[in-house]
Amino acid sequence: MKYTQTMLDKLESIPEQAGYVLRYERGTFQSGYCILEAKKVVVLNKFLQTEGRINTLMDLIPQLSIEAEILTEDSKKLFAEVMSKLTLEDKAEK
Repeated sequence: MKYTQTMLDKLESIPEQAGYVLRYERGTFQSGYCILEAKKVVVLNKFLQTEGRINTLMDLIPQLSIEAEILTEDSKKLFAEVMSKLTLEDKAEK
């Protein structure tokens, strides 16, 4: 995966299409993000660089309640890729 602004924009669009609000703010985050599930708000550490933001979104997206059917075709492909990486990592840990 390339660490570019375009890739970051594509990853950001996945939770946004699922109804989540992404905000970049200052804070003391243990993992680089905070999820307010009841309000569908995700707060990311604004001090992360592009690579850190991409890695954080890659960790975050599988934890959100996202239905692939509501995503655009491009987002569905990227969502499937993110989820398959999670599956591969789980298998590698076992």
